[in-house]
Amino acid sequence: MIANTDSFAATSKTLLATVETATRNSFESTERLIALNLNTTRAALEDGSAAVRALLAVKTPDEFFALQASLARPAAEKALAYFSSSYEILAQSVEEAVKPIETQFAEAAKAVGAALEKAAKSAPAGSEVAVAAVQSAIAAANSAYDSVNKATRKVVQITESNVAATAKAAVDAVSAPVATKTASKKSA
Repeated sequence: MIANTDSFAATSKTLLATVETATRNSFESTERLIALNLNTTRAALEDGSAAVRALLAVKTPDEFFALQASLARPAAEKALAYFSSSYEILAQSVEEAVKPIETQFAEAAKAVGAALEKAAKSAPAGSEVAVAAVQSAIAAANSAYDSVNKATRKVVQITESNVAATAKAAVDAVSAPVATKTASKKSA
């Protein structure tokens, strides 16, 4: 009875520590997102004010198109930077949230393995086949979990690469038509 109580108390302490860590990480991620949003909003206000002042100073259509060309790419790059930063914060938050769960899963798998070994030693004669089947099922489940985990991380990595390449292409595409229009206006 005491061993079970001690085990329950130890498990409860571990779970409490995990919850505390997850809560702390959530607050830190939220703080980082709020800071990013405030800084982005401040920069957008300043950039918007500067753009309006520049627009008010425009005297000819050529100046307008040149101004438009000069504003398009930086705006797209800043939007991309914002989304990249927010994605990075969220990805780190998820990674930090998953670590304790993975650790607990590994510890639980070890505990189940140890309990199964102990049960196998005290099992009646002839039950070796059943014990081996359970051990095999647990090993298969652990292997499947590891495979899915690795595959998921690979998919996330590939997706991040594709999103980065697509975002860069989008920024380039935003500034290319504006620059082309400006060049064609000057040649006409």
